[in-house]
Amino acid sequence: MSSSILLVGAAAIGLAILLMVLLLVPARAAQRGTASAVQVIERRYGRHHAPDKSSDQFTSLPGWLRALAVRLSPSATSGSLQHRLDLAGNPARWTTDRFMAVKGLGLLVFAMVGALYGLHDLPLLILCVVVGAAIGFFLPDLLLYNAGIKRQARIQLAMPDAIDMLTVCVEAGLGFDAALAQVARNTTGPLAAEFARALQEMQIGKSRAEALRAAVERTSVPEFRAFVSAIVQAGELGIAVAAVLREQSKEMRVKRRQRAEEKAQKVPVKVLFPLVLCLLPGLFVVIIGPGIIRIASSVFGVHF
Repeated sequence: MSSSILLVGAAAIGLAILLMVLLLVPARAAQRGTASAVQVIERRYGRHHAPDKSSDQFTSLPGWLRALAVRLSPSATSGSLQHRLDLAGNPARWTTDRFMAVKGLGLLVFAMVGALYGLHDLPLLILCVVVGAAIGFFLPDLLLYNAGIKRQARIQLAMPDAIDMLTVCVEAGLGFDAALAQVARNTTGPLAAEFARALQEMQIGKSRAEALRAAVERTSVPEFRAFVSAIVQAGELGIAVAAVLREQSKEMRVKRRQRAEEKAQKVPVKVLFPLVLCLLPGLFVVIIGPGIIRIASSVFGVHF
C-alpha cells in the first residue's frame, strides 16, 4: 500500500515538473525582417493580437459573454472601443473582444447581486436586477474612460519638458529622429511610449509624418496635435526643425502657465461650498450660541 502511494506521489511530482518546464520554456524564436518587427510592435502595444494565455492572470472567458455584450451595444461600438483603448494606452492583453466579454460578465454578475438583494419582493427584484445589470454593463466603460483621461493628462503634463529636451538635442547637432530617440530613452510615461512606438514604426518603413500622425490618433491632447502638425509642416516646407522646436517649447511653457493660473482661479469657487457647509455653521454656533443662551435666559426665563 505504501509503495503504491509513493509511486502516485512520484508521478504527481513528475507531472508538476513537466508542466513547469512547459510553461517556462521560451517560445520559438520570432521570424526576422519587417514582419517580425510589426509583430513585436503589435504585441507590445496590444492593438489586434490575441492575449498571451501563458501570462494571463484571468481565466478564459466564454465567447457567449462577448456575443451578449455585442448584442446589447450599438453597431459602431467596435471602432469607438478600439479608440478608447488607444487613449488608455492599450493595456496589456486587453483587446476589444476581451473587453466586450468583461462587459457581459459584469452584466450577469451585478444582475445576480441585484437579484439576491431584492429576492423577497418582486417589484424590488425587477428593479434591482435592471439597475445591477446596467451598472455591471457600463462600469468597464467608465473605468476605461477614467484610465484614458488620466493617461492624456500625463501626456499633457510631460509635453513641455519633452519639447525642451528635443530642442536641446536638435540644437546640439542631433537629427530629429535621434533626438526623439533620446527623449524616448531618457524619459518615462505615456509620451515616451508614444515616441518609442513612432520610432519603431519609422524603422519598419513608415514615413515620419505617417508615424507621428498615427500617434496623434492615439491621443486627444491639443498640444500634442499642434506639435505634430508643426513638425510635419516644417518637414514638408523645408523649415529648420530647431526653430520650430524652439517656438513650440515657448508656446508649451506659456500654455502650462495658463493652465496653472486657470486652476488657481478655480480654487476659491471650489473652497466656497465646503466653507459654507462645514466651517460657517460651526463658527455660528461658537459665536452666536452664547448670545442666544443669554437672551433665552433673560427674556424667556429658560436656563440651560
